[in-house]
Amino acid sequence: MKPKNIQGIPHQKSGGFHDTESIRQYNINEIDAKFSILKERLFSINKWKKYCGKTSSEFRHFSKSGEPIDRIPQMGDLIRIGIPGPGSKEANGYDWVKITNIMHRKRDQYESYLILCRPTKVPGQHARHIAHFYSHSATSAFMIEKDGNMLKAGIYGRNEKPNFNATFIDKIRNLIIALGGIFGFSKIQWKVLTEGLLDFK
Repeated sequence: MKPKNIQGIPHQKSGGFHDTESIRQYNINEIDAKFSILKERLFSINKWKKYCGKTSSEFRHFSKSGEPIDRIPQMGDLIRIGIPGPGSKEANGYDWVKITNIMHRKRDQYESYLILCRPTKVPGQHARHIAHFYSHSATSAFMIEKDGNMLKAGIYGRNEKPNFNATFIDKIRNLIIALGGIFGFSKIQWKVLTEGLLDFK
């Protein structure tokens, strides 16, 4: 199975990948209102855990300087991830990604938003190491789409390889988690988030 070719998402070159999607159909008269809710949820990073339940990862939104924030994300902002299980020792138990691109596309009855993230260092520290279980070459794209009467929430991972730019303890931890992700365990977590974003009950 090959990864989808989606505008704004880097091409798959090496390592693992995943395309995790959830889709819902609605009456054409209510689709715009539903998409507005979905957009608000995508941009409310601090609430992602609320949408996907207690057993999921925790997400927190930070400015590029490392200050906690609660606003619409911007390029250069950071997301701190607390995954279930052992976190990065060097990053006090967390993994970090930087928002490297935000895209908005609209034409006729189609509209989409995409947030592209890449592993990064802990903000405010002079650490030499990436604070994430994947290497800097990996990306995660969080995307929502409206197409006619259909809504889609998708998360797309590309070039997922273990991060060995780390301390010895974290190298072991990163290898174990990355292999789990490459074999599909992380996709289960991402599926919980895509389903949660679309759960309007």
